[in-house]
Amino acid sequence: MPEGTFERELGKEGFFGPASHMYHPRPPTGWTAFEGPLKPRAFDTTRFDGGSTSPWEARKLLHNAHVKVRFWKLPGSMTQLVRNSDGDELLFIHEGSGDLYCDYGHLKIRVGDYVVLPRGTMWRIDTEASMQILLMEATNDSYRLPDKGLVGPHAIFDPAMLDVPELDEAFEAQKSDKEWQVVVKRRDALTRITFPFNPLDAVGWHGDLLPVRINWRDIRPLMSHRYHLPPSAHTTFVASRFVVCTFVPRPFETDEGALKVPFFHNNDDFDEVIFYHAGDFFSRDNIHPGMISMHPCGFTHGPHPKALNNMLEQKAPGTEEVAVMLDTRDALEVTADAEEVEWRGYVDSWKSDTAKA
Repeated sequence: MPEGTFERELGKEGFFGPASHMYHPRPPTGWTAFEGPLKPRAFDTTRFDGGSTSPWEARKLLHNAHVKVRFWKLPGSMTQLVRNSDGDELLFIHEGSGDLYCDYGHLKIRVGDYVVLPRGTMWRIDTEASMQILLMEATNDSYRLPDKGLVGPHAIFDPAMLDVPELDEAFEAQKSDKEWQVVVKRRDALTRITFPFNPLDAVGWHGDLLPVRINWRDIRPLMSHRYHLPPSAHTTFVASRFVVCTFVPRPFETDEGALKVPFFHNNDDFDEVIFYHAGDFFSRDNIHPGMISMHPCGFTHGPHPKALNNMLEQKAPGTEEVAVMLDTRDALEVTADAEEVEWRGYVDSWKSDTAKA
């Protein structure tokens, strides 16, 4: 970059499309006031009280016609079976561990797991301790793996790393003649169906429609010593109108001329949401695990001033963060539940006169 400048990317298609880079003498986030619906926002899920054994009572955070984001504090084992008939469900286990039972069998689940549950799957969780789960529902859509292009289908993680449920001893042991209720969600209305036995009683199955699990620890991020890769390089799942990316620990770029932080950018086709799961979030100040940031499309954003200085001075060898990013092509609505735990000063966290090029 020209000495003493800050780089800004203007991009299309969520970093997948055409882009241009501009160079400025001052940080493009150096605003003194910011009013209106594009204001960057942040929410702190650690401030939610209580919990529920039903995912349908999870806190609703963000939504549009294609995705719904909820945060679920699960205090103990579920007492009912559930089925989402509105779309695929993607669970990210933020805290805790347990056993997931579904039509297809049994899966052990632990902190850091993604679990994809296809639309119509019947399931429940037995907890080992209380759990916290980020839920991302692909409304009337399906999750798929991204096209990994020139790097090939085995990049980031090999599809063979996807665990699938098993009809094992644990699944066999949970079968019973005890009465069970199945709560089905369709068009956001709940229907309760009662069985005089446990309907999770399969003795076999075959096919290629099934739940899968992968942990962030199994993800091998793409890296470059000379070029700071855009978030699209870390895409984990895709749907028709949004993508889910995973940021995991990785070394910083080592070339002297390489940018070592996310560049300032305009992402003018997508709303950007990041759930901070664990670690030290190198591009953000005053952010802790369990927080969510939301940057609506239409304004320039990028690293906070203190984080920018630290990275430019190379105070760390690499990132130590784990985060889940949701990029949506359609504008997201913020719910009353989210506003209840909003950090309203987030927009001011870019204000600083200490940033150095």
